[in-house]
Amino acid sequence: MIWDSKIECASRDEMHAIQSKKLSQMAKRVYKTVPFYKQKLDEKGIKPEDITDISQLKDLPFTEKTDLRDNYPFGLFTVPQSEIVRIHASSGTTGKPTVVGYTQNDIEMWSDVVARSLTMAGISNKDIIQIAYGYGLFTGGIGLHYGAEKVGASVIPISGGNTAKQLTLMEDFGSTVIACTPSYAAYLGEAIAKANIPLSKLKLKTGVFGAEPWTEELRTEIEQSLQIKAFDIYGLSEVIGPGVSMECEHACGNHIFEDHFIPEIINPETHEVLPFGELGELVFTPVSKEAMPLLRYRTRDLTRLHADTCACGRTLVRMEKCLGRSDDMLIIRGVNVFPSQIESILLEITETSPHYLLIVSREHNLDSLEIQVEIAEVFWSDEIKDLERIRKKIQHGIASILGLNATIKLVEPHSIARSEGKAKRVIDNRKL
Repeated sequence: MIWDSKIECASRDEMHAIQSKKLSQMAKRVYKTVPFYKQKLDEKGIKPEDITDISQLKDLPFTEKTDLRDNYPFGLFTVPQSEIVRIHASSGTTGKPTVVGYTQNDIEMWSDVVARSLTMAGISNKDIIQIAYGYGLFTGGIGLHYGAEKVGASVIPISGGNTAKQLTLMEDFGSTVIACTPSYAAYLGEAIAKANIPLSKLKLKTGVFGAEPWTEELRTEIEQSLQIKAFDIYGLSEVIGPGVSMECEHACGNHIFEDHFIPEIINPETHEVLPFGELGELVFTPVSKEAMPLLRYRTRDLTRLHADTCACGRTLVRMEKCLGRSDDMLIIRGVNVFPSQIESILLEITETSPHYLLIVSREHNLDSLEIQVEIAEVFWSDEIKDLERIRKKIQHGIASILGLNATIKLVEPHSIARSEGKAKRVIDNRKL
């Protein structure tokens, strides 16, 4: 099934024309309404009316996550507040979140690309989709929700967690689709086996998984444990949310909805645009966004692009599974975590020193984060109640800023290894 064959099967010349027209319109809009972009374009000597073709994209300035932080909260919006109908946010490099806004047209476009995505996975109005992504400021749950309703599927908006209830509704309501992070899908498989629920009693056939990196080995494990076909969905809140790209049944890369999100691959060091097939950093320009279009947003995700026609008939450019990141961001249970965030929290707590270690593991197919923190020498004590007070203080700070429960382990002063070069802050034991 193809949701919009005119777009998804367009020729390269047709797509080039669509992208060029939208880029031209977008450049004029951001120059006129966003002081940040006016300054950036002026510095490069670029006049927006001169931008008429997608080939000129490489000459435009980049946007980085720090730019969103510096313009917090609404400095990159191109429309007045009266036209903003939705605000989402995700973790940034400091305690302040990365804020994104949506007009009504943005919401409709978002719903449409998620509908395209779900249709790629064979999901239709005959399906019952159980959405176990988080709702709220996180874009995952509500993004899938609107797209699922657009294809006419019956939606169970259960959100994340509460595994026992997930299994009950899955069995009682006859869910045919599960949408969640891949690590949680694997955990659900284990929970079903532990609860002795025969797979024959479930109607699951399809899984839509994203929000964190996952391997082909994990895909195989999920497909076997749940007896489903697993599909990868990709997105990021700064660009729209889930629905930027999606796998089809041939699983040969995610089709990018490039009429809305123009992709590039760059060398993260030289910023040179790389040809199809070469590994580099993924950059997106969301040319259809009204509330907050971004010029050449650097995702920091490392991947390759391919432009050959897929066996499914779609001509959309495809991206390989992301192989890593060009920065130090971790994705833990769908939450963006930067070591610098942890550091900023610890520096506000007087009882700790600025030496810490993040240990990321995958236990029972769920990510876990242990934070080892050195206590400042003056506060090191044999009194368990004093240490417990400090531990709870740190844990509360992490949870309130990141929305993530982490295990806090307090260690003696000077016990974390020092380095004369770049400090090693992260040990990631996951096999991603």
